[in-house]
Amino acid sequence: MASRRTLTNWSLNALTYAVLAIMLAPIAWLVISSLQTRGQLASGEYDLLHPTVSAFKQMWESVDFGKYFVNSLIICTASAVLSTAFASSAGYALARLRFRGEKAFGTAVVGTQLVPGSMFLLPVFLGFIWLKQNTPIHLFDTHIGMILVYTAFFTPVAIWFMRYFFMNIPPELEEAAMVDGCTRFGAFWRVVLPSAAPGLVATFVYAFLLAWDELLFVTALTANRAETIPVGIHNFIGNYSEEYAQLMAAGVVSTIPVMLAFFATQRWLVQGLTAGAVKG
Repeated sequence: MASRRTLTNWSLNALTYAVLAIMLAPIAWLVISSLQTRGQLASGEYDLLHPTVSAFKQMWESVDFGKYFVNSLIICTASAVLSTAFASSAGYALARLRFRGEKAFGTAVVGTQLVPGSMFLLPVFLGFIWLKQNTPIHLFDTHIGMILVYTAFFTPVAIWFMRYFFMNIPPELEEAAMVDGCTRFGAFWRVVLPSAAPGLVATFVYAFLLAWDELLFVTALTANRAETIPVGIHNFIGNYSEEYAQLMAAGVVSTIPVMLAFFATQRWLVQGLTAGAVKG
């Protein structure tokens, strides 16, 4: 019996490592390719013993990659913060308060995710152009415009996440705070939000990662001032030449902030996702 259990454990471990190796293989290939020259990538003759960082140096100059990197940090961070803030208030209301239209509102929040995002692209684009031509409000090709778009798209799912996070916090905590003199908002700010910190982190990271990788809307709604990293990476592929070494280097650089954000917050992220996975 013990030998059979040991064999099962070994088999599961081997399967886990095999799946992990398959998942990490593209990342390893990306890093290795970024340390080769354009000629080596074109010929397929990789030199693993003599890597070079020339692609990283050229990447920042050829398409002004620094501009795309800064734009991504500003737009993604701001939209993630706003989405988390809006989702916290709305999620708390759905979890704790009883009001007319509560079920309809909750259903509408989920229903927005049933419509493909691409269906909103043309209306949003035309709306931005109309505002630019007829009002002093200019949202096309601006940081504010992209922040508003991403915030609007990511907030509905974030609301649903935060609702379940708040439902797992005992109501007695805020009730005790209100007995001690706190208002409803004071209890929410001083007691509920600190207790929901893992959920806040999970929601923030979720919104940040989605905004970081989004390409469709940023391509249509920007021209040259608010373009983000996905657009910058796409610019390495032209009509007459492809800078694959620089493309791989850009992929490595764009992955670093995501990995740092994940590893820095993985404890709270896993705790938050686990807390939001069950009700009650």
